[in-house]
Amino acid sequence: MSDSRRYPDGSLLRLTVPRRIVRAVAYFVRRSPARASVLVFVLAALFFSVLLRLPIASATGRAAAWEDAVFTAVSAITVTGLTTVDTATAWSPFGLVVILIAIEIGGLGIVTLALLLSRAVTRQLGLGSKIFAQQTIGSPELGEVRSLLRVVVLTTLTIQGVLMVILTPAFVVEEGWGLGLWYGLFYAVSAFNNAGFVVHVGGLTVFDGNLWILVPVMIGVFVGSFGFPVFLNLISTRWKFSRWTLHTKLTLLTTSILLVAGAIAWTVFEWSNPATIGEMNPAEKIFHGLFASTMMRSGGFAITDTAASTTTTLLASDALMFVGGGSASTAGGIKVTTLAVLFLAIIAEARGTRDITAASRTIPNGLLRVAISVTFLGATLVLVATTLITLVSDASLDRILFEVISAFATCGLSVGLSAELDPAGKYVLSALMLAGRIGPIGLAAALAVRQRNMLFTFPNERPIVG
Repeated sequence: MSDSRRYPDGSLLRLTVPRRIVRAVAYFVRRSPARASVLVFVLAALFFSVLLRLPIASATGRAAAWEDAVFTAVSAITVTGLTTVDTATAWSPFGLVVILIAIEIGGLGIVTLALLLSRAVTRQLGLGSKIFAQQTIGSPELGEVRSLLRVVVLTTLTIQGVLMVILTPAFVVEEGWGLGLWYGLFYAVSAFNNAGFVVHVGGLTVFDGNLWILVPVMIGVFVGSFGFPVFLNLISTRWKFSRWTLHTKLTLLTTSILLVAGAIAWTVFEWSNPATIGEMNPAEKIFHGLFASTMMRSGGFAITDTAASTTTTLLASDALMFVGGGSASTAGGIKVTTLAVLFLAIIAEARGTRDITAASRTIPNGLLRVAISVTFLGATLVLVATTLITLVSDASLDRILFEVISAFATCGLSVGLSAELDPAGKYVLSALMLAGRIGPIGLAAALAVRQRNMLFTFPNERPIVG
């Protein structure tokens, strides 16, 4: 009351309203950090859409179409890499910087964004936020979340810095110092974040055969697909295998198997295709197969014309893109650990064992339900989006399915369909990229954090399945 008498001009009201807003936001963040992270992601996409809509962001000086600005912003913030316009020629230097910043923010991840928001608003991480971090990033102790955030950011910047140091000399040789530094920075960020954005006309195809550029990009994509839980575990255990968590073991093993299997499949299916690698020597064919398999982890870069691939190759690519990379990583998809848990469950069922086990550890049955839910949600999103795109496009089903899965898995490989779609189709893919980035993650986090204990059970009865 004394404050209100002291400020009769209404200044107290101007101070109270922001405080109420901060308190409301803080309450929302503490109550549901998973939902807060989703909200931050959506707001970030809207913010960068507005920036790319500005005339200064366009190379022509005229405002880009809303559908193209939204599509590009969403693709950048979800680190997808699909585009409806040529990134190298459609955007000004300002627009490219906006895209780069969006990629970096998106690469830090939905989890980190939520926790940073919680930290900034509440001045301390609440129990809900700490549990959310522990379940989704892999913090071993609830009290270590603050240091975990520092490790996540420092790890990201360090790996990107190393990539930039390696890539810059190769680009300097090709482009000179000014552009060389810019390209080194851009491709280091784009590669580690599995974004797949390129700033050269024709993409990385212009550097086909230049191993000083292609190999670091491959390594950046491959390492970026591991996920922060793996990085944290490797750092804390100093690479001692016996102390690796089951998550780290499953992620690295499954990723390696898919990398090799994908490289073999892609190379075999494209071996005689003159439109891709049919005219190359065996060593070049093998390298292209390895590069393509690496990019199906969610990298999105290509050194051959994806649209010229055989139907069989596109189908195999669909499966690998749908799986994606590691949990809490810059990669998309349903995640490799989800596939591993489902595969282990099948093995357990085939053997007739009650428990799902791996590496002398028992996997809780509740985790199997999460894996099934994530997979089913992903398949449903792909089915719905594919149906909607068929209503607005006359493209063949294999092309539509490839583009849709690439958008859902935030992969970025394209058969050129995104640029051909009308505004309605572009908005569908934009929504799918957002849903693909936050949908499975949000569902898994919600199921992992939220538990409901029932004080009673119903009688058992087994329906017939199969």
